[in-house]
Amino acid sequence: MKKILGADIMLGAFTLMIIIMFIIPIPSFLLDVFLALNLALAMTVLFNSMFSKEALDMSTFPTILLLTTIFRISLNVSSTKLILITGDPGNVVRTFGNFVGGGNLIVGVIVYFIIIIIQFVVINKGSERVAEVQARFTLDAMPGKQMAIDADLNSGAITDEQAKERRQKIQDESAFFGSMDGASKYVKGDATAGLIISAINFVGGLVMGILQRGMDAQTALDTFAILTIGDGLVSAIPSLLISLSTGILVTKVSREADLGGVLVKQLFSIPKVLLMVGAALILFGIATPLNTVLFVVLGIIIVIVSRRIDANLGTEQVEEEAVQEEVQAEEIRKPENVNSLLQVDPIELEFGYGIIPLADVNQGGDLLDRVVMIRRQIALELGCVVPIIRLRDNIQLNPNQYVIKIKGVKVAEGEILFDHYMAMNPGYVEEEISGIPTFEPSFHLPAIWITENQRERAETLGYTVVDPPSIIATHITQIVRDHIWELLTRQDVQNLINNIKEKDEALVGELVPKLLSVGEIQKVLQNLLKENISIRDLVTILETLADYAPTTHDTDVLTEYVRQSLKRAISEKYFPQGEMTSVITLDPNTEQQIMDSVKQTEQGAYITLDPPKAQKIIDSVKQEVDKLDKLGKTPIIMTSPIVRMYFKKLTEDYFRDLVVLSYNEVENNVELQSVGMVTA
Repeated sequence: MKKILGADIMLGAFTLMIIIMFIIPIPSFLLDVFLALNLALAMTVLFNSMFSKEALDMSTFPTILLLTTIFRISLNVSSTKLILITGDPGNVVRTFGNFVGGGNLIVGVIVYFIIIIIQFVVINKGSERVAEVQARFTLDAMPGKQMAIDADLNSGAITDEQAKERRQKIQDESAFFGSMDGASKYVKGDATAGLIISAINFVGGLVMGILQRGMDAQTALDTFAILTIGDGLVSAIPSLLISLSTGILVTKVSREADLGGVLVKQLFSIPKVLLMVGAALILFGIATPLNTVLFVVLGIIIVIVSRRIDANLGTEQVEEEAVQEEVQAEEIRKPENVNSLLQVDPIELEFGYGIIPLADVNQGGDLLDRVVMIRRQIALELGCVVPIIRLRDNIQLNPNQYVIKIKGVKVAEGEILFDHYMAMNPGYVEEEISGIPTFEPSFHLPAIWITENQRERAETLGYTVVDPPSIIATHITQIVRDHIWELLTRQDVQNLINNIKEKDEALVGELVPKLLSVGEIQKVLQNLLKENISIRDLVTILETLADYAPTTHDTDVLTEYVRQSLKRAISEKYFPQGEMTSVITLDPNTEQQIMDSVKQTEQGAYITLDPPKAQKIIDSVKQEVDKLDKLGKTPIIMTSPIVRMYFKKLTEDYFRDLVVLSYNEVENNVELQSVGMVTA
């Protein structure tokens, strides 16, 4: 913290010093210090730009560019004051004027203008164009990069944390190159300002020398021209270094090594190129009037270097092959890493090689995108995060077969025809179409595989036509929906609680861990998800648990209280507003028999109903459910609140889709019509 605070103070002091230099004249010795500091700062920026791994390693460069530019301009203003007022801008300016210019006014002027032309016309113009193109390309590539990250995340190639880092890096890149596009204008303006300030120094110096100091024209010209050139050079050289830094940074492409290593490797890694260059130089030295000794000697040196590089490359190749063989042998010899085999993916989709094109983005497959949409859909529908669905091919499967696994165990499978469509009769289409008979894998409905040519006709007749990716996506969605309750871990519950804690700290502080543990809350949420009740309204769920947890820790009983608190959502899910809903009721005598068979233990309650009585109840339920199935309606059984959870446990192994609700879970404005009664 102290280091950060110290850096902030230094930056503030540096900025304040620049502002003061615009207002207050500074002595010549202090100007010498600042000019030397400016030169050192420019070289520091240049070498950092050269040896940084990638452009984002200097993400603050646009700010550095602005600060160094305004610092140089403040030095120009201070030196101009000293030149015009005292005629003595210090040792650094005078030395640059005499030494760099060779003590000759004309030579100094020419050198100064050459530096300005190089900076303004060559480096600045090129850097500005590269920054502009780089910014546009970076922004255009953002959507594609985001999709690639989502695809890697869903395939399991990267973790959530790595995906977050990559997304942040994309945002940083777009911000950096966007800023560089504008910041490159600073350098261009700096060069222009240098020319204008030099012209002012020259003209102002002549006027001051002749009119106020009594110098003759030649003396004033010699004195102030040298000082002007020195002042221009001492600013132009650091400015040139900063311009060069800008050009290096925006053209940097390598992320694997420093610039020097990359340049040497790329320029001198092909021996035959150097051999041809050396031969050409020798030819120039012999066949032309050029200096024979110079060109022949240089050519021979390059030829020798090319032979040495060729020999080193051969040695490196042999060593690399030997190392590779040793690594392979070591892999064979070393004991198997058993820990890596212990990891179990929550959800897996394995498929044969015939389905690979559906998952391969390069072949136009969109299965990865559909998996992303499945996770979003389940999150919105049930209020919990679906674990990463790992996709992998399996050559042991049939080409068109796929298998869905939960925690490493196969729970469903299906087969598709890659270049066909699945047509399903919704029940009212009388005309049949030719095709390959099959069953829809999610709900086991009869269907037909048809070709692309038959698709339009099937849709015209009224068939529901589905493409292979949609079939797989629907199947995965159904499996995830059925098993999401067992995929909800304690860590997932803790994450959900943490999200609530940010907005409702009082609720979470009262409930966890004082009244209930995370594991107990997990069991309540699992009970809800097991019956397809959404847990998105987590605040209501936690508030209900906080109300009833002081009296009971039985998670089944707590679940019933929570369900009653969620009756608005449950009513909206199962009872269309303004419509009469057909339901099945439970005979009061049967309810009493069920309650009489309930036994309470420390581990919870269970039913000890006689098998004959239990079988009579199951048969009665089947009879009543079949009636609703024939009418095309969802089977819903209404019970009293105290019986609901026990009746659900009794029937859940026999009827997967049976909805069991209590009267306390239904809104008062819902209209129900009993069309049957379950009896024992």
